[in-house]
Amino acid sequence: MHATTTTATTIVDTDIHNEVLRQEDLLPYLPEAWHRQWMTAGTGIGMPYYSPVGVLRRDADPGNGGVPGSDPGVIVRDHLDRYGFRYGILNWGRALEMPIHPDPDYGNAVVSAHNEYMADAWLPADPRFRGSIVVNHADPQAAANEIDRMAGRPGFVQAIMCSAARLPFGQRCYHPIYEAAERNGLPVAIHPGTEGRGVSGAPTPSGYPTRYMEWHNILPANYMTHVNSLVCEGVFEKFPGLKFVCIEGGVSWLPALMWRMDKNYKGLRSSAPWLKKPPSEYIKERVYFTTQPIEEPGMPEHLHSILDMAGIEDRVMYSSDYPHWDFDPPNVVASAIPRAIRSKVMGGNAMELYRLE
Repeated sequence: MHATTTTATTIVDTDIHNEVLRQEDLLPYLPEAWHRQWMTAGTGIGMPYYSPVGVLRRDADPGNGGVPGSDPGVIVRDHLDRYGFRYGILNWGRALEMPIHPDPDYGNAVVSAHNEYMADAWLPADPRFRGSIVVNHADPQAAANEIDRMAGRPGFVQAIMCSAARLPFGQRCYHPIYEAAERNGLPVAIHPGTEGRGVSGAPTPSGYPTRYMEWHNILPANYMTHVNSLVCEGVFEKFPGLKFVCIEGGVSWLPALMWRMDKNYKGLRSSAPWLKKPPSEYIKERVYFTTQPIEEPGMPEHLHSILDMAGIEDRVMYSSDYPHWDFDPPNVVASAIPRAIRSKVMGGNAMELYRLE
């Protein structure tokens, strides 16, 4: 294993995107009724925005006909070994689109097949791999059943769902998912990239942006919506053991949201009588955030101030987003993080949350 270029002794990557190598590899795990649809249409969710730099890194092409991220051996050599990761959390790429497919039965079948494929083909490939159970939040009870089904399998450390949705995630229809996650001792994570696609709503409150850059810039607005909903709807009071992970949503928006929520709580707390403390306290205690895409202000100390103002030094975790175009290597992120909390961010917080080691 190559030595890491950071000063952290343990580095955990909380966001590696893997894919099925060949479309037909999923067929043994998929009910026959869905074989033709899967081979013909795949996830069936298109991307309306054109990225001039693509989505996947060209230098991560495995060279065997698969897309970047589809070969476990390549990820081990090109990523885990290169940077000296202690663990890498695998979060399916295109499978995360299934909650915004119009057919929930197809969505349930495809995510279940991916989870089985993860257990058989990916997690045994390297002892550093850990997996996320992808679930279809469009069918919350089926998602809860899937968490119960897969949680006991070796190597799975969280449930994950896409951040695009038709309703904010604090609403009661989603509570079976959180109950199952709490029951199994797993965090629930969300990941962006599906906003405005499939049967989800528009990616902004005012409708659809014009271009990829505009769409990509505003993705944190959806995370603000979900965090606000989770807190105000009392999810963290109803499920005291639940931890929530916001992957790839940034952190610079947090202080402003916390301040606004706490200010309004003083005058409007009667509308949320289940809240027993200021909203910001729930966020600091129960919500985790990943670094990629780490904000890059012109003056690096401004990011340090943001992290300090948010009070989330125990809730930020390194992520690379491998093999996407805006991949952040660990040495670059480590240099942007205050030295006093660097070891926590680069590995310590993830080790604790996911109960690794």
